[in-house]
Amino acid sequence: MLFFVWISLTNHNYIFMVSPYCKAQLYWRRTLVQNNIIHLLAFGLLMCVLPSCMHKNKLPIESTKTYAFRLKPGQDLKEEIQKFISERQIAAGWISTCVGSLTHYNIRFANQPKGSSDSGHFEIVSLVGTISVNGSHIHISVSDSTGKTIGGHLLEGCKIYTTAEIVVQSSNNFIFKREKDGSTPWEELKVEEKNQN
Repeated sequence: MLFFVWISLTNHNYIFMVSPYCKAQLYWRRTLVQNNIIHLLAFGLLMCVLPSCMHKNKLPIESTKTYAFRLKPGQDLKEEIQKFISERQIAAGWISTCVGSLTHYNIRFANQPKGSSDSGHFEIVSLVGTISVNGSHIHISVSDSTGKTIGGHLLEGCKIYTTAEIVVQSSNNFIFKREKDGSTPWEELKVEEKNQN
């Protein structure tokens, strides 16, 4: 069967002279192959055109950047993060992960007017938040030598003990701002989408 189809595509005039039966068979097979090729070309063209029509507003993956840095003993955790943000002019970012330790923490617990602090040796077990040159909102959790864990808003005054290994990501598609919108007494996150045109 493959032999006949191959001949019908390359030299069908020669096959037509063999016999009427072969001529009819090969003509049908040649037409079927040609139709299949046309259908495949049409399908391929459709697959190329559809994505550009359906995903005009899709944000590109490459617009996300990843940064990694380490803080050293004695540095202030929040101050250094804000310095990093300012130097790179990050307008819309977030903290992906952080591990490290502190000799002193200063944290504002839930619904409290001011921070609480203590000295000793503490493990950073979590650090999350939205970050921007327009203002950041970061939460931290730390545990002491007994495993007791506390957490709240990160304030200045958290001093690094041995290290803080931080991974930050940012997006070029958005701008994070902090504004009062009337829903709470505080400046809350406002997300603006950049014009992609």
